[in-house]
Amino acid sequence: MRIDRPRRSARRSRRAFSLVELIVAVTIMAILAALVVPRVSQWIGFTKSKTARADAETISNQVRMYMTAKGLSVLPDDFSLVELTEGDTALLNKNQLTDPWGNQYQIKTRGEVNLDFDVYSFGADGQSGGEGESADIIAGDKRN
Repeated sequence: MRIDRPRRSARRSRRAFSLVELIVAVTIMAILAALVVPRVSQWIGFTKSKTARADAETISNQVRMYMTAKGLSVLPDDFSLVELTEGDTALLNKNQLTDPWGNQYQIKTRGEVNLDFDVYSFGADGQSGGEGESADIIAGDKRN
């Protein structure tokens, strides 16, 4: 019987992880997280920028449809994107006028990039200018 007892206690100690093994495993996971998290956040920012560009293009196309339906060749200076969401024949929903960062898309009736008008988002920072995810996104702008 004395021979069986050491074997049983040896089996029990083999089932558990040692403190060193746990520290090594946690360290490896922390290193992997430090490498992966910045990439994931970079991809999310890139995806939001691409989504905003596509949304701005869609809104721009809806403005052109609005102009055609109203017989306009030039938008009035007081035109607002909200007009696309009003009436029985609304071309957009109000939530479509919000960019991926929660800011409203804007329109400039005398365009700088396009001749007739520019639909744009200020990017992640919500302010004019910026770089990366904070850069302005303008429908039809082929530079970015």
